[in-house]
Amino acid sequence: MSTFLWIVLATLYLVLLWTFAITCFRNGHYVLFTIGIIFPVLWIVGALIAPTAGAQATGARSGLQ
Repeated sequence: MSTFLWIVLATLYLVLLWTFAITCFRNGHYVLFTIGIIFPVLWIVGALIAPTAGAQATGARSGLQ
């Protein structure tokens, strides 16, 4: 049972990191995305802070608000 739990938690961790990384990139935080490869906590920061002006304009043009 312990091995199964570790596998489930590791999978959840990787999926969440991947989601935060993509969200960080889509929000226009390219530097945080790049440095986040070494320090993944920056992906979480980049995903949670507001998008850049350029990313907001791109989202508004494409109708993805």
